Parts: sequence; C-alpha cells; structure tokens
Amino acid sequence: MTDFNLDARLAADSLPLCQTDMSLLRVSRDARFAWLILIPKRDDLADLVDLSPDDETRVMADIRAASLALREVTQCHKLNVASLGNMVRQLHVHIIARFEDDAAWPGPIWGVGEAEPLDTLPDWAQSVRASLGWSA
Repeated sequence: MTDFNLDARLAADSLPLCQTDMSLLRVSRDARFAWLILIPKRDDLADLVDLSPDDETRVMADIRAASLALREVTQCHKLNVASLGNMVRQLHVHIIARFEDDAAWPGPIWGVGEAEPLDTLPDWAQSVRASLGWSA
C-alpha cells in the first residue's frame, strides 16, 4: 500500500481519535455534536463504490464498529451515517449521534447555527476509543 494522504480540510476540521489498518477515525471540531468521521486509508477514492470489494467489507466493518461504540457511549436517540463528499471529495463517512434536543434536530446538522470550537477530545470520544480498542 502506498502512503495515504489525508485531505487538508478533513485534517483541519477534525481531531485524530484512533485507527485500524484500513480506516482513520477522527472527531469533528464542532463541539455541538458527538460526530465521528471515518476515512478509509486509500488515496483517490470519492465514493464507497470506488473501494475494492475486500476494502469495502473492511470499511463497512469499521463503520459498524464505530457506530455501535458511539451509540453505546452516547445513548443517542438516532445515529446518522452518511458519505456525502460534496465539500471534500476524499471518501469519508460521517457518523453522528443525534439527540431530540440537539442544535439541529430533527433536520440535518449542516448549515445550522455556528460551530462551537473543539480543541481537545471530549470524554465521549475517549470512551468511544476505549470501547473500540483501536490503535491511537
């Protein structure tokens, strides 16, 4: 495998949490939401269908594990899992714990209010990392 290059905007807009051999897991810098971003460690991919069948299986397993850990830790009302990529082309998957009293409920989180800066990992994120047991 060649060296993996993380998109500059994803790097700037998120904090590193943990990783598998296939995926990076990062935390959005918007403190209003328990929001993970999973990025497959493959260059030049824009959509999930661009993954090889083997890599797709591995990425989906990582998405499932991260989603289950986030739901367990946050006890959220709903999980939103999406791969949009309209602003950042590099393949990445948003995993967001949603609550009926969050800043955007019941609508999407994008374009609602002002982001609240996050500079250190919150307790919920550290608990997700511990639950997953993935490398830092």
